[in-house]
Amino acid sequence: MSFNTDLKIGVLGGGQLGRMLIQSAININIDLRMMDLDPNAPCAKLVADFTVGDLEDFNAVYEFGKQCDILTIEIEKVNIEAMKKLQSEGVKVYPQPEIIEMIQDKRVQKQFYQDNNIPTAPFVLTENRADLEKLSDKFPAVHKIGKGGYDGRGVQVVKTKEDINKGFDAPSLLEDFVPFKKELAVIVSRNEDGEVNTFPVVEMVFHPEHNLVEYLLSPAIIEKSEEQKAKEVAIDIIQKLEMVGILAVEMFLTKDNEIMVNEIAPRPHNSGHQSIEGNFVSQYDQHLRAILNLPLGNTSTKISSAMVNILGEDGFTGDAKYEGMEEVMKISGASVHLYGKKLTKPFRKMGHVTITDPSLTSLKRKIEKVKSTLKVKA
Repeated sequence: MSFNTDLKIGVLGGGQLGRMLIQSAININIDLRMMDLDPNAPCAKLVADFTVGDLEDFNAVYEFGKQCDILTIEIEKVNIEAMKKLQSEGVKVYPQPEIIEMIQDKRVQKQFYQDNNIPTAPFVLTENRADLEKLSDKFPAVHKIGKGGYDGRGVQVVKTKEDINKGFDAPSLLEDFVPFKKELAVIVSRNEDGEVNTFPVVEMVFHPEHNLVEYLLSPAIIEKSEEQKAKEVAIDIIQKLEMVGILAVEMFLTKDNEIMVNEIAPRPHNSGHQSIEGNFVSQYDQHLRAILNLPLGNTSTKISSAMVNILGEDGFTGDAKYEGMEEVMKISGASVHLYGKKLTKPFRKMGHVTITDPSLTSLKRKIEKVKSTLKVKA
Protein backbone atom coordinates (compact mmCIF):
# COMPACT_ATOMS: atom_id res chain seq x y z
CA MET A 1 0.00 0.00 0.00
CA SER A 2 1.41 3.42 -0.94
CA PHE A 3 1.85 6.15 1.66
CA ASN A 4 -0.31 9.20 0.96
CA THR A 5 1.53 12.43 1.79
CA ASP A 6 -1.43 14.51 0.58
CA LEU A 7 -3.58 13.75 3.62
CA LYS A 8 -5.02 16.87 5.20
CA ILE A 9 -4.12 16.67 8.90
CA GLY A 10 -5.51 19.37 11.18
CA VAL A 11 -4.23 20.15 14.66
CA LEU A 12 -6.31 21.99 17.27
CA GLY A 13 -3.85 24.17 19.16
CA GLY A 14 -0.80 26.06 17.98
CA GLY A 15 1.54 25.90 20.97
CA GLN A 16 4.95 24.36 21.50
CA LEU A 17 3.68 20.78 21.22
CA GLY A 18 2.27 21.57 17.80
CA ARG A 19 5.54 23.27 16.88
CA MET A 20 7.51 20.09 17.59
CA LEU A 21 4.85 18.00 15.82
CA ILE A 22 5.40 20.12 12.70
CA GLN A 23 9.11 19.34 12.83
CA SER A 24 8.35 15.60 12.81
CA ALA A 25 5.73 15.97 10.06
CA ILE A 26 8.25 17.69 7.78
CA ASN A 27 10.39 14.54 7.83
CA ILE A 28 7.62 12.50 6.19
CA ASN A 29 6.38 15.22 3.78
CA ILE A 30 3.19 15.85 5.73
CA ASP A 31 1.85 19.41 5.79
CA LEU A 32 -0.07 20.11 8.99
CA ARG A 33 -2.76 22.77 9.23
CA MET A 34 -3.21 24.39 12.63
CA MET A 35 -5.84 26.42 14.48
CA ASP A 36 -5.29 28.61 17.54
CA LEU A 37 -6.95 31.72 18.93
CA ASP A 38 -3.59 33.49 19.25
CA PRO A 39 -2.41 34.89 15.88
CA ASN A 40 1.14 34.89 17.31
CA ALA A 41 1.04 31.29 18.60
CA PRO A 42 4.33 29.33 18.32
CA CYS A 43 3.05 27.50 15.21
CA ALA A 44 1.63 30.53 13.39
CA LYS A 45 4.61 31.23 11.15
CA LEU A 46 5.61 27.60 10.60
CA VAL A 47 2.68 26.32 8.54
CA ALA A 48 1.19 27.58 5.29
CA ASP A 49 -2.35 26.99 6.59
CA PHE A 50 -2.85 28.62 10.01
CA THR A 51 -6.38 29.50 11.12
CA VAL A 52 -7.09 31.99 13.90
CA GLY A 53 -10.04 30.53 15.76
CA ASP A 54 -11.46 29.69 19.19
CA LEU A 55 -10.78 26.04 20.02
CA GLU A 56 -13.84 25.96 22.30
CA ASP A 57 -16.24 27.38 19.71
CA PHE A 58 -18.38 24.80 17.92
CA ASN A 59 -18.51 26.55 14.55
CA ALA A 60 -14.81 27.42 14.50
CA VAL A 61 -13.77 23.83 15.24
CA TYR A 62 -16.34 22.33 12.88
CA GLU A 63 -15.47 24.59 9.92
CA PHE A 64 -11.75 23.95 10.44
CA GLY A 65 -12.17 20.21 10.92
CA LYS A 66 -14.39 19.52 7.92
CA GLN A 67 -11.47 20.49 5.65
CA CYS A 68 -9.37 17.70 7.20
CA ASP A 69 -8.98 13.97 6.65
CA ILE A 70 -7.58 13.54 10.17
CA LEU A 71 -8.04 15.88 13.12
CA THR A 72 -5.83 15.75 16.22
CA ILE A 73 -5.04 17.96 19.21
CA GLU A 74 -2.12 19.41 21.09
CA ILE A 75 -4.33 20.74 23.92
CA GLU A 76 -7.42 19.22 25.56
CA LYS A 77 -9.42 22.46 25.88
CA VAL A 78 -11.40 21.99 22.66
CA ASN A 79 -15.05 21.81 21.60
CA ILE A 80 -16.07 18.17 21.91
CA GLU A 81 -19.48 18.41 20.21
CA ALA A 82 -17.90 19.73 17.01
CA MET A 83 -15.37 16.90 17.07
CA LYS A 84 -18.13 14.32 17.55
CA LYS A 85 -20.05 15.75 14.58
CA LEU A 86 -16.93 15.67 12.43
CA GLN A 87 -16.29 12.07 13.43
CA SER A 88 -19.87 11.13 12.50
CA GLU A 89 -19.30 12.72 9.08
CA GLY A 90 -16.22 10.64 8.33
CA VAL A 91 -13.32 12.72 9.59
CA LYS A 92 -10.88 10.58 11.57
CA VAL A 93 -10.61 12.27 14.97
CA TYR A 94 -7.68 11.05 17.07
CA PRO A 95 -7.67 10.87 20.00
CA GLN A 96 -11.37 10.09 19.89
CA PRO A 97 -13.67 12.90 21.16
CA GLU A 98 -15.24 10.85 23.97
CA ILE A 99 -11.76 10.18 25.39
CA ILE A 100 -10.84 13.88 25.33
CA GLU A 101 -14.21 14.64 26.95
CA MET A 102 -13.51 12.20 29.78
CA ILE A 103 -10.03 13.61 30.36
CA GLN A 104 -11.29 17.21 30.34
CA ASP A 105 -13.03 16.50 33.66
CA LYS A 106 -10.75 15.13 36.38
CA ARG A 107 -13.80 13.84 38.25
CA VAL A 108 -14.86 11.66 35.32
CA GLN A 109 -11.25 10.66 34.73
CA LYS A 110 -10.88 9.43 38.32
CA GLN A 111 -14.15 7.53 38.07
CA PHE A 112 -12.80 5.79 34.96
CA TYR A 113 -9.76 4.60 36.93
CA GLN A 114 -11.97 3.34 39.74
CA ASP A 115 -14.39 1.56 37.41
CA ASN A 116 -11.56 -0.13 35.51
CA ASN A 117 -9.43 -1.24 38.48
CA ILE A 118 -6.62 1.14 37.57
CA PRO A 119 -4.57 1.94 40.69
CA THR A 120 -5.18 5.52 41.85
CA ALA A 121 -5.50 7.40 45.13
CA PRO A 122 -8.89 7.16 46.92
CA PHE A 123 -11.07 10.24 46.39
CA VAL A 124 -14.43 11.86 47.06
CA LEU A 125 -16.29 14.39 44.92
CA THR A 126 -16.91 17.91 46.17
CA GLU A 127 -19.34 20.43 44.70
CA ASN A 128 -18.08 23.56 46.44
CA ARG A 129 -15.58 24.83 49.00
CA ALA A 130 -18.06 24.35 51.84
CA ASP A 131 -17.91 20.58 51.28
CA LEU A 132 -14.31 20.64 52.49
CA GLU A 133 -15.51 21.63 55.97
CA LYS A 134 -17.29 18.27 56.25
CA LEU A 135 -14.23 16.36 55.01
CA SER A 136 -11.56 17.75 57.32
CA ASP A 137 -10.93 14.25 58.72
CA LYS A 138 -9.33 13.43 55.34
CA PHE A 139 -6.68 16.17 55.59
CA PRO A 140 -3.94 16.36 54.46
CA ALA A 141 -5.42 15.82 51.00
CA VAL A 142 -5.23 17.22 47.49
CA HIS A 143 -8.10 19.28 46.08
CA LYS A 144 -8.36 19.19 42.27
CA ILE A 145 -10.79 21.23 40.23
CA GLY A 146 -12.84 19.12 37.82
CA LYS A 147 -12.53 21.25 34.70
CA GLY A 148 -10.09 23.89 33.53
CA GLY A 149 -6.91 23.01 35.40
CA TYR A 150 -3.60 22.85 33.51
CA ASP A 151 0.16 23.18 34.13
CA GLY A 152 -0.26 22.86 37.89
CA ARG A 153 -3.19 25.27 38.10
CA GLY A 154 -6.29 23.78 39.64
CA VAL A 155 -4.42 21.61 42.17
CA GLN A 156 -4.17 22.60 45.82
CA VAL A 157 -2.79 20.70 48.81
CA VAL A 158 -5.12 21.14 51.80
CA LYS A 159 -3.13 20.29 54.92
CA THR A 160 -5.39 21.64 57.67
CA LYS A 161 -8.72 23.44 58.15
CA GLU A 162 -6.80 26.70 57.77
CA ASP A 163 -6.16 25.77 54.12
CA ILE A 164 -9.82 25.28 53.20
CA ASN A 165 -10.03 28.78 51.73
CA LYS A 166 -7.38 27.69 49.17
CA GLY A 167 -9.75 25.02 47.86
CA PHE A 168 -11.99 25.40 44.82
CA ASP A 169 -15.55 26.69 45.00
CA ALA A 170 -16.56 24.60 41.98
CA PRO A 171 -17.12 20.90 41.22
CA SER A 172 -13.86 19.22 42.23
CA LEU A 173 -12.47 16.11 43.88
CA LEU A 174 -10.62 15.61 47.14
CA GLU A 175 -7.92 12.98 46.81
CA ASP A 176 -6.00 11.24 49.57
CA PHE A 177 -2.48 12.59 49.86
CA VAL A 178 -0.13 9.89 48.55
CA PRO A 179 3.26 9.67 50.30
CA PHE A 180 5.45 9.01 47.28
CA LYS A 181 9.12 8.41 46.57
CA LYS A 182 9.09 9.51 42.97
CA GLU A 183 6.81 10.95 40.31
CA LEU A 184 6.98 8.98 37.08
CA ALA A 185 5.52 9.16 33.59
CA VAL A 186 5.04 6.66 30.81
CA ILE A 187 4.18 7.66 27.26
CA VAL A 188 2.25 4.92 25.50
CA SER A 189 1.00 4.88 21.91
CA ARG A 190 -1.57 2.89 19.94
CA ASN A 191 -2.44 2.92 16.24
CA GLU A 192 -5.70 2.01 14.47
CA ASP A 193 -4.59 -1.60 14.07
CA GLY A 194 -4.22 -1.90 17.84
CA GLU A 195 -0.41 -2.03 17.92
CA VAL A 196 0.79 -0.65 21.27
CA ASN A 197 4.21 0.55 22.39
CA THR A 198 5.57 2.36 25.44
CA PHE A 199 8.51 4.68 25.89
CA PRO A 200 10.89 4.03 28.80
CA VAL A 201 9.61 5.25 32.17
CA VAL A 202 10.83 8.75 33.04
CA GLU A 203 11.31 10.35 36.44
CA MET A 204 9.94 13.87 36.96
CA VAL A 205 11.08 16.46 39.49
CA PHE A 206 8.58 19.26 40.07
CA HIS A 207 9.09 22.89 41.06
CA PRO A 208 8.42 23.02 44.82
CA GLU A 209 5.91 25.88 44.57
CA HIS A 210 4.42 25.98 41.09
CA ASN A 211 3.63 22.31 40.35
CA LEU A 212 5.46 22.42 37.01
CA VAL A 213 8.05 19.88 35.89
CA GLU A 214 11.45 21.43 36.59
CA TYR A 215 13.47 18.60 35.07
CA LEU A 216 13.24 14.91 34.31
CA LEU A 217 15.52 11.92 33.88
CA SER A 218 15.15 9.26 31.20
CA PRO A 219 15.14 6.40 31.87
CA ALA A 220 13.92 6.63 35.48
CA ILE A 221 16.18 5.27 38.22
CA ILE A 222 13.82 2.61 39.54
CA GLU A 223 13.73 -1.15 40.01
CA LYS A 224 13.01 -3.36 36.99
CA SER A 225 9.81 -4.61 38.63
CA GLU A 226 8.61 -1.02 39.19
CA GLU A 227 9.37 -0.15 35.57
CA GLN A 228 7.44 -3.18 34.36
CA LYS A 229 4.43 -2.37 36.52
CA ALA A 230 4.36 1.27 35.34
CA LYS A 231 4.41 0.18 31.70
CA GLU A 232 1.70 -2.44 32.29
CA VAL A 233 -0.59 0.18 33.86
CA ALA A 234 -0.07 2.58 30.93
CA ILE A 235 -0.79 -0.17 28.39
CA ASP A 236 -3.89 -1.22 30.34
CA ILE A 237 -5.27 2.33 30.19
CA ILE A 238 -4.76 2.89 26.46
CA GLN A 239 -6.13 -0.59 25.67
CA LYS A 240 -9.26 -0.05 27.77
CA LEU A 241 -9.79 3.34 26.12
CA GLU A 242 -9.06 1.85 22.66
CA MET A 243 -7.43 5.20 22.03
CA VAL A 244 -5.51 6.05 18.85
CA GLY A 245 -2.58 8.40 19.33
CA ILE A 246 -0.17 9.05 22.14
CA LEU A 247 -1.10 9.02 25.83
CA ALA A 248 1.02 10.38 28.68
CA VAL A 249 0.35 8.66 32.01
CA GLU A 250 1.61 10.47 35.11
CA MET A 251 2.12 8.22 38.14
CA PHE A 252 3.33 8.11 41.71
CA LEU A 253 5.77 5.50 42.97
CA THR A 254 4.60 5.25 46.57
CA LYS A 255 6.74 4.65 49.62
CA ASP A 256 5.28 1.13 49.62
CA ASN A 257 6.62 0.62 46.07
CA GLU A 258 3.15 0.70 44.51
CA ILE A 259 2.29 2.45 41.24
CA MET A 260 -0.65 4.88 41.40
CA VAL A 261 -1.97 6.86 38.44
CA ASN A 262 -2.16 10.61 38.98
CA GLU A 263 -3.56 11.82 35.64
CA ILE A 264 -3.37 11.29 31.90
CA ALA A 265 -3.01 13.51 28.82
CA PRO A 266 -4.07 12.27 25.33
CA ARG A 267 -1.36 14.10 23.36
CA PRO A 268 2.38 14.72 23.24
CA HIS A 269 3.53 15.78 26.70
CA ASN A 270 6.18 17.65 28.64
CA SER A 271 7.45 14.30 29.94
CA GLY A 272 8.42 13.20 26.43
CA HIS A 273 10.41 16.12 25.03
CA GLN A 274 13.74 14.40 25.68
CA SER A 275 12.75 11.61 23.28
CA ILE A 276 13.76 13.87 20.35
CA GLU A 277 17.43 13.38 21.21
CA GLY A 278 17.35 10.48 23.67
CA ASN A 279 15.30 7.79 21.88
CA PHE A 280 15.27 6.13 18.47
CA VAL A 281 11.85 7.65 17.79
CA SER A 282 10.43 10.80 19.36
CA GLN A 283 6.97 11.14 20.92
CA TYR A 284 6.06 13.46 18.02
CA ASP A 285 7.12 10.93 15.38
CA GLN A 286 5.18 8.28 17.28
CA HIS A 287 2.00 10.34 17.52
CA LEU A 288 2.02 10.86 13.75
CA ARG A 289 2.70 7.17 13.15
CA ALA A 290 -0.24 6.26 15.41
CA ILE A 291 -2.83 8.59 13.86
CA LEU A 292 -1.66 7.68 10.33
CA ASN A 293 -1.89 3.96 11.24
CA LEU A 294 1.78 3.40 10.41
CA PRO A 295 3.98 0.87 12.22
CA LEU A 296 5.02 2.28 15.59
CA GLY A 297 8.69 3.15 16.00
CA ASN A 298 11.44 1.82 18.25
CA THR A 299 11.12 3.70 21.54
CA SER A 300 14.31 2.32 23.09
CA THR A 301 16.76 4.67 24.77
CA LYS A 302 19.71 5.66 22.56
CA ILE A 303 21.46 7.40 25.44
CA SER A 304 20.50 8.51 28.96
CA SER A 305 18.96 11.96 28.86
CA ALA A 306 17.49 14.74 30.93
CA MET A 307 15.08 17.53 30.10
CA VAL A 308 15.13 20.89 31.88
CA ASN A 309 12.17 23.22 31.37
CA ILE A 310 13.04 26.84 30.58
CA LEU A 311 10.52 28.87 32.57
CA GLY A 312 10.02 32.62 32.68
CA GLU A 313 11.71 34.09 35.75
CA ASP A 314 9.54 35.30 38.61
CA GLY A 315 9.09 39.08 38.55
CA PHE A 316 9.59 39.52 34.79
CA THR A 317 6.86 40.18 32.21
CA GLY A 318 7.47 41.47 28.69
CA ASP A 319 9.61 40.78 25.64
CA ALA A 320 11.72 37.71 26.41
CA LYS A 321 15.48 38.02 26.84
CA TYR A 322 17.53 34.82 27.23
CA GLU A 323 20.50 35.11 29.57
CA GLY A 324 23.19 32.41 29.67
CA MET A 325 22.38 30.88 26.28
CA GLU A 326 26.02 30.87 25.14
CA GLU A 327 27.16 29.11 28.32
CA VAL A 328 24.48 26.44 28.01
CA MET A 329 25.36 25.80 24.37
CA LYS A 330 28.94 25.04 25.43
CA ILE A 331 27.68 22.08 27.50
CA SER A 332 28.45 18.80 25.74
CA GLY A 333 25.22 16.99 24.87
CA ALA A 334 22.94 20.00 25.47
CA SER A 335 20.26 20.81 22.87
CA VAL A 336 18.24 24.00 23.31
CA HIS A 337 14.63 24.16 22.12
CA LEU A 338 12.91 27.57 22.26
CA TYR A 339 9.18 27.74 21.65
CA GLY A 340 8.85 30.96 19.64
CA LYS A 341 7.03 32.85 22.40
CA LYS A 342 7.75 36.58 22.18
CA LEU A 343 6.43 37.46 25.64
CA THR A 344 7.62 36.00 28.92
CA LYS A 345 5.79 36.00 32.24
CA PRO A 346 6.52 34.28 35.55
CA PHE A 347 6.83 30.49 35.14
CA ARG A 348 5.63 30.49 31.54
CA LYS A 349 7.09 27.57 29.56
CA MET A 350 9.45 29.29 27.12
CA GLY A 351 11.49 26.30 26.00
CA HIS A 352 13.46 23.31 27.21
CA VAL A 353 16.98 21.95 27.16
CA THR A 354 17.66 18.28 26.54
CA ILE A 355 20.96 16.91 27.83
CA THR A 356 22.34 13.55 26.73
CA ASP A 357 25.13 11.85 28.67
CA PRO A 358 25.80 8.16 29.45
CA SER A 359 27.02 9.10 32.96
CA LEU A 360 24.28 9.78 35.52
CA THR A 361 26.68 11.78 37.70
CA SER A 362 27.65 13.98 34.77
CA LEU A 363 24.01 14.30 33.67
CA LYS A 364 22.93 15.57 37.09
CA ARG A 365 25.82 18.04 37.17
CA LYS A 366 24.79 19.39 33.78
CA ILE A 367 21.14 19.68 34.90
CA GLU A 368 22.22 21.96 37.75
CA LYS A 369 24.41 23.98 35.38
CA VAL A 370 21.49 24.58 33.00
CA LYS A 371 19.09 25.45 35.83
CA SER A 372 21.48 28.01 37.31
CA THR A 373 22.65 29.50 34.00
CA LEU A 374 19.79 29.90 31.52
CA LYS A 375 17.33 32.57 32.65
CA VAL A 376 14.40 34.18 30.81
CA LYS A 377 13.88 37.80 31.77
CA ALA A 378 12.27 40.85 30.19
